[in-house]
Amino acid sequence: MGNSQKSYFHLGGSTPLLGDSIATRFMQTARLFGNQDAVVSCHQQRQLNYRELAELVDQIAAGLVGLGFQSGDRIGIWSTNQIEWYALQLACARIGAILVNINPAYRPGELAYALQKSEVSGLVTIPAFRSSHYVEMLLELIPELGNSAPGSQRGDLSCADFPALKQVIVFDPSAPQQTNRPADGFTTWQELLAAGAAIASATLDELTDAIDCDDPTNIQYTSGTTGSPKAVVLSHHNILNNAWFAAQSMEISEHDRVCVTVPFYHCFGTVLCNLLAVTTGAALVLPAEHFDPLATLTAVERERCTLLHGVPTMFIAQLEHPQFARFDVSSLRTGIMAGAPCPAPLMRRVIDEMHVSDILIGYGQTEASPLTHLTRSTDSLERRTETVGCNLPHQEVKVVDVENGRTVAVGEVGEICFRGYHVMSGYYGDADATAESINAHGWLASGDLGTMDEAGYVKITGRRKDMVIRGGENIYPAEVEEVMFSHPDVVEAAVFGIVDEFYGEELVAWVKRIDDSSLTTDQLRDHCRQQLAHFKVPKNIRFVTEFPMTVTGKLQKFVMREQEAELQATEAA
Repeated sequence: MGNSQKSYFHLGGSTPLLGDSIATRFMQTARLFGNQDAVVSCHQQRQLNYRELAELVDQIAAGLVGLGFQSGDRIGIWSTNQIEWYALQLACARIGAILVNINPAYRPGELAYALQKSEVSGLVTIPAFRSSHYVEMLLELIPELGNSAPGSQRGDLSCADFPALKQVIVFDPSAPQQTNRPADGFTTWQELLAAGAAIASATLDELTDAIDCDDPTNIQYTSGTTGSPKAVVLSHHNILNNAWFAAQSMEISEHDRVCVTVPFYHCFGTVLCNLLAVTTGAALVLPAEHFDPLATLTAVERERCTLLHGVPTMFIAQLEHPQFARFDVSSLRTGIMAGAPCPAPLMRRVIDEMHVSDILIGYGQTEASPLTHLTRSTDSLERRTETVGCNLPHQEVKVVDVENGRTVAVGEVGEICFRGYHVMSGYYGDADATAESINAHGWLASGDLGTMDEAGYVKITGRRKDMVIRGGENIYPAEVEEVMFSHPDVVEAAVFGIVDEFYGEELVAWVKRIDDSSLTTDQLRDHCRQQLAHFKVPKNIRFVTEFPMTVTGKLQKFVMREQEAELQATEAA
């Protein structure tokens, strides 16, 4: 550390930053490791080597060009983990388009916001998954899809509420090239591929050559302090380097096999799985469309996976599975656990029982590409569970006073801030929010509180933002409260998180009803489910007649949190 008295740390690196675009790096990797596995999708019963994946990527890229998409266009993906998700990500990077990640748990209202906010011009989706019927929701949201004539040229779809949207492409994960058209306005996967038949590979090369590494390549949604989702714009330079230095820290090579338990739409999947493979030649193994502990254990054993990421609840679910003992998971070596604190007993079980001897704790945020901190395999168990490690190479971090922005002394609590190649370009279409998050000197304010020790290790102590992290998913109470307020029987609602052994935090809502209301907790949950992703629906709803408040009329959620814990303890006794 340059000054041991201040909470500032900069880790240099012997390996320089990459100056490539994602597509350029992928093509290099595909040439080097063409005959090696690139992606194995267990649930789709398909696998591709790097040569085959490169061919599919170029087919998709040519199809996008054939449909009229151009560099800079925003193309959304609303799907669970599939080979086509990964290939579309690389195809967009090939032509300079911007992939917009959309959470497959979104309901129509959330999808509408994402499409409009990012001005998405093309959307790729699957017909359905479990209770999420994507085609039905799209037909409800965009009635024009039901009466538009199918065509092969971008611009045929005309949506009153989504003027930028010109194509909705659907694929059946079980047989993409035999996808049935659900309604006239949809373009099928086979039509996408056919649209590129006349596009020469030289055209794709020209588009790739024109890409600058600082060009945007990805938009991922996060939420601000008000709960309104923000569209985080990330460049090739941001996320390719973040994946590269994460891979370096874990000593990943073309011999590794990455078991993908985390969703592709999340930065954990997009960057720390997909691009980690792109930068190293490692293979991706997809156990299932969505996390499933049994499918994960099966895939690890069958495919001899060496790397396993996840949030703590995922590791717990595998360790506690009734059939865990019958699986041979000895091939596992490393991985990142992030999204919530990891108790020391869980870390010990992951090391001893799952053989992930080099399991690391990671920390970051979407606006930082996402990884900023990582522990080391040589760190003690105490360091790996009580801190989030040091920042990655070529990144700066400091801890500042929340009132005056000055760097605090080592050991003092303050807001954690980042600067470096990994800081986002900004929030799409929101210059004011960008200016609020990134100051004139390039420092990104994380919204998290913590301390730094003299070795640069950071410990998270809390959050400035009123955010709940449930099983690795960020939930902003204001968004849930707004949905609850929309019920005619709700006068006021306060949503907050309490400690939960399994999820880290669980969502609680205190609700005040109108007089003489017969509204039940189940009815209110059903109301929320219609408008919110499942993980945002409060597990615990308590009807109250009044809220603890300050003398100025502000809700005291910390008092509610304490009272809720006491009430639950009493009720459980």
